[in-house]
Amino acid sequence: MLIRRETPADAAAIAAIHRAAFAPHYASDPAVTEPPEPALVDALRTDESWMPTLSLVALEYDTVVGHLTLTRAGIGPFPVLALGPLGVDPEHQKSGVGSALVHAALGAADALDESVVGLVGDPDYYARFGFVPGARLGIVPDEAEWAPYFQVRPLTAYDPAVTGEFRYAAPFYDL
Repeated sequence: MLIRRETPADAAAIAAIHRAAFAPHYASDPAVTEPPEPALVDALRTDESWMPTLSLVALEYDTVVGHLTLTRAGIGPFPVLALGPLGVDPEHQKSGVGSALVHAALGAADALDESVVGLVGDPDYYARFGFVPGARLGIVPDEAEWAPYFQVRPLTAYDPAVTGEFRYAAPFYDL
């Protein structure tokens, strides 16, 4: 498996992966005909928060089998990163692709002297990568209903003075 930055030629494969990976989460809601994650990634690509060097794909031979992106977010006046969405082709789930993408993204963010990565996701899954409930570090989501799933990962450049309300890039609020 190779992890590399996404290219424009990967866009259709990335959309298909997110569509397939997230469809089961919306299966019980007849109002949802298409998972919002493919549209979210498209919207992020045109947003000022987009960081092309931190949008990563996992390849098996020449086939894209997973995608993860980090985008610019904020905690008050402090620039931080948001992780998501993370999607893995269903045939490749539970084989280490998602873990490889998260490790690669965190390593890249750390190498760029980023301080904190935040996300809304499964606490059991993300704890293995060093994510902790944001409230432990004085960082809370700006949407109260996200609190049970909101987590942060401090990186090497983390400063404990970075506290307050975490805000995603604008496209996340259009879901």
